[in-house]
Amino acid sequence: MTVCVLHAAAEMFPLLKTGGLADVVGALPPAQSQLGTHARVVLPGFPAVLAGLDDLQPVADLGAAFGASNVRLERGVLQPHGVVVYAVRADQFYDRPGNPYLDAAHRSYADNDRRFALLGWAAARIATGADPAWKPHIVHAHDWHAGLAPAYLRAFERGGAARVASVMTVHNLAYQGVFPASEFGALQLPGDFYAVDGVEFYGHVSFLKAGLYYADRITTVSPTYSREIQTQAHGAGLHGLLQTRTHDITGILNGVDYSIWSPSVDESIAAKYTASKPSAKSKCKTALQERMGLTRDDDALLFGVVSRLTEQKGLDLLLSAVPDIVQRGGQLVVLGTGDPALETGMKNAAAAHPGAVAIELGFDETLSHSIIAGSDVVMVPSRFEPCGLTQLYALAYGSPPLVHRVGGLADTVVDSSLENLADDLATGFVFDTFDRPGIVGAIRRAFALKARRTDWKAVVKRAMNQNFSWESAALAYADVYQGLMSR
Repeated sequence: MTVCVLHAAAEMFPLLKTGGLADVVGALPPAQSQLGTHARVVLPGFPAVLAGLDDLQPVADLGAAFGASNVRLERGVLQPHGVVVYAVRADQFYDRPGNPYLDAAHRSYADNDRRFALLGWAAARIATGADPAWKPHIVHAHDWHAGLAPAYLRAFERGGAARVASVMTVHNLAYQGVFPASEFGALQLPGDFYAVDGVEFYGHVSFLKAGLYYADRITTVSPTYSREIQTQAHGAGLHGLLQTRTHDITGILNGVDYSIWSPSVDESIAAKYTASKPSAKSKCKTALQERMGLTRDDDALLFGVVSRLTEQKGLDLLLSAVPDIVQRGGQLVVLGTGDPALETGMKNAAAAHPGAVAIELGFDETLSHSIIAGSDVVMVPSRFEPCGLTQLYALAYGSPPLVHRVGGLADTVVDSSLENLADDLATGFVFDTFDRPGIVGAIRRAFALKARRTDWKAVVKRAMNQNFSWESAALAYADVYQGLMSR
């Protein structure tokens, strides 16, 4: 029997992207479809979503909900993979310019609780028959934006609807969708759902907690992260609930869409190259140095960063280590946006070290590819990291990642210690303690390895030959679904 799955999420590449969640939702459904799972997606009807879908057709009129006077369900197709995507049309909620979550002053929209309650509710409506032509066996909710979907499924079941199973995937436990308890009444859930065994979280409503409590199964985006979130240190106040559900939690590593992220096919980099013929990578480095105003120097060890500029991503720690990079003759290029203090710190570092440090504030998909390809080392020094995709891209492009040993970073990068070099295992540089000596030690190992050309080339080649394709992730999700279907 073909398993039909509806993914519910706030964003999906290439329609709309603010972070790694979009890459996952864009890549997983096509990979699942190739393996025989019938996967569809439901998204809020943001302008970019509606503009990017082909053959948009009306499916159902869902009436008034959450203060939106006229909610409609439409269905379109996302090419080139032909994934069917439902758009929830509620223009007074979603037809807003710019960031999907923040207003022009970079504050969260005051009605985000209702905007994303509607997403979860619409997913549950599709699961219980809103589209007469298709019905999923499983609703797969992603992050807090879709966290109420499993709760609405349980509420609808109480009202007589057939039971539909649900999976909740945590991409980042730090973002929980927490709202005042006074807003609970607007969510159209049964009154007893506001409880410790429900959506209540320290006197507030938590969308993510709702998903973690009501979903049949929970997944995280790496095996190590699935264990970390059950500890007080990484559980963000939810570790107690997660410990009670430990047997329902599976860590499945995110994959890479190699049709987009491979230096052998990438049209946005200065020159294409492969693991067996890597020499053109140096052209990418030269082009990046010119693009960013760095001194043209093929021997300078070039460190690249593509990241949100936040403390979670460890960029404050990286700032403390900039002098160590520059003093050793290295270079640093940073692309990102985020915390104003970190933006200022990066700009000050670039001003203090012209020709050696360069920063571009904002996000530029093409430049991100150029940095991954043109850097010698890509840095991902995160305090915590559920999975991380940047280090997977860096491996594919032969730019050994420098990472903190947490979450998905621990699962995907092998340190270039003497033992790992001797055993032909090393793919990058890993530091254990989140402090300045930790990151500086890893930076020193990178400089030391670059000076040993044969060993460096071997690590680069091994990094490029790693395979983190979506097929293995899709197979692991299929196992989770089969477990639910056989209940």
